[in-house]
Amino acid sequence: MIGRNEGERLKACLAKLPNGPTTVYVDSGSQDGSVEFARGRGIDAISLTSDKPFTAARGRNAGICHLLERHPDLEFIQTVDGDCLIDDHWLEKGVAALEAHPMAGVVFGSLREVNPEGSLYNYLCDRSWNAPVGEAESCGGIAMHRVAAIRPAGGFDETLIAGEESDLCLKIRKTGWSVLSVDAEMGLHDAAIFQFGQWRRRMRRTGYAYAEHVARNGKASLPSWKREVLRFSFWGLALPLFIVFAAFSLFFANWSLLWLAAPLSLYPLQFFRIWRRERGKSRYAIRIALLTVYEKFAELAGAFQFLTKSIAGKRSKIIEYK
Repeated sequence: MIGRNEGERLKACLAKLPNGPTTVYVDSGSQDGSVEFARGRGIDAISLTSDKPFTAARGRNAGICHLLERHPDLEFIQTVDGDCLIDDHWLEKGVAALEAHPMAGVVFGSLREVNPEGSLYNYLCDRSWNAPVGEAESCGGIAMHRVAAIRPAGGFDETLIAGEESDLCLKIRKTGWSVLSVDAEMGLHDAAIFQFGQWRRRMRRTGYAYAEHVARNGKASLPSWKREVLRFSFWGLALPLFIVFAAFSLFFANWSLLWLAAPLSLYPLQFFRIWRRERGKSRYAIRIALLTVYEKFAELAGAFQFLTKSIAGKRSKIIEYK
């Protein structure tokens, strides 16, 4: 389990996990007594040093290495974030799934939000977690891993500030293993997003992860991630640039007004399309439509952050939203 200043969420997470030598907590610079609390429950707790950037990947790798050093015969390892509550029956179901599917390198079940009605942003997170049952492209950080699959893949890439789970899944699948979504409750997640600024930072981190993944992997990138990069590049960059170009041409080259009106109309049309899709599903339909249109600009900002850091040869710090 990994965490950073999770407070009461960490305490709830620990209460759902078995105490003992095969449970380890890895902390990334918390200042809320997380390490002391974990140790007080008899759980191994590791404090990462600040000489290297804190990332979720670094924390997970440290925990996995700690376990394998002490228990080299471990076959399966469950990773969990400190803001999650593992379902009482998931560990048994996860093991059963890996045993039933010998070529599955990772299995994961359904994840739900603790408080989906607490805010629109929690509601959107709740909808985003679950994948159809069967083979999947990738999964999140809460999953059960087969040691024989993650070892050849080299574990999580510690240089990634986000998207390290999908990066590992891509490497695992390249070596012949599969990523499997199973029909079982895995746990609850507490996004705790109640403000627009938090959600915007989360979307910026998402855009950063998408851009870095595609830049690193090119044609071999996850198809869904390539599509997301194309989407925010179109809505957040290409279309606005064309609108600006059309506006200048309208005044200086006597272009038809249609050249400006047509691209401008795409944003309200996109809003209307999303609103129609959502109005029978959610009381947040209008706000979801607005956020979906806007999020492409937030993701683009994250992509630009990645590009500027890459050009400057610098690593970005983690983008936190809590």
